[in-house]
Amino acid sequence: MKDRLQRVLCTLDDLERASQRPSPLQRMDARAKTAAATLFLVTMLSVPLAQLSELLLYALFPIAAAAAGGIDYGAVCRRSLIALPFAAMIGLFNPICLRDTVFSIGGVNVTEGWITFASILVRGMLSVQILIVLIRSTGYLRFCRSLQRLGVPAALTAQLLFVFRYIRLLSEETLEMLRARDARGYGRRSYPIGLWAETVGQLLLRTLDRAEHIHNAMLARGFTGRIPAVDTRGGEKWRRSDTLVLAAWCAALLAARTLGPAERLAAQFI
Repeated sequence: MKDRLQRVLCTLDDLERASQRPSPLQRMDARAKTAAATLFLVTMLSVPLAQLSELLLYALFPIAAAAAGGIDYGAVCRRSLIALPFAAMIGLFNPICLRDTVFSIGGVNVTEGWITFASILVRGMLSVQILIVLIRSTGYLRFCRSLQRLGVPAALTAQLLFVFRYIRLLSEETLEMLRARDARGYGRRSYPIGLWAETVGQLLLRTLDRAEHIHNAMLARGFTGRIPAVDTRGGEKWRRSDTLVLAAWCAALLAARTLGPAERLAAQFI
């Protein structure tokens, strides 16, 4: 468990370091990237479930965004696999209920249920991929600040930022308690259930106490419930290049949604 918590902390640190690497995507205004990612999700999720070939075209957008940000798309794709179990639960009964044959491959009939099931899986993976690329190229603080500057209520953006910070806080406190337990356990690997229940209670009290100290420190520094709109790196100035990139991104997404090039190409072979 200690190794897993250590990996979580390393992942959180890597997330912030990745947003500071010099690349064209990192230099873009966070609001432009957030608006482009939102349009991607809207257009991609609006594709009918039966049009799987058109949906696969949208996989090019996370690949292009990862390349522009110097992000390893293979790692992004592996992390997006976490969405598969949840997406599979949504479309679990589609192959059973939708049995109309759409086409055949080598004598095997592919039904509408399997196509819609695969479509749901692809939607889940692409949604997670574009969000991972957005966070890794922006940083969670700048992402929450961009949402606030785009008009999202400050109460929601502040809560999103606090949840992210509290995950790190909880992981650090848990790791410290596990190290202390091992230091006083004299090599014991198993503990009674009552001790684990006491440990969870102590963890809750420790995190609440530390969170209260952090909250008091924030109030002492003038926190008013809104994320400060100051960026020390100066990376939140809207430039002409941001407008051009956002316009090109929107045009490509709208063309992929309205023209349906992948669906027309697939229709010639089926």
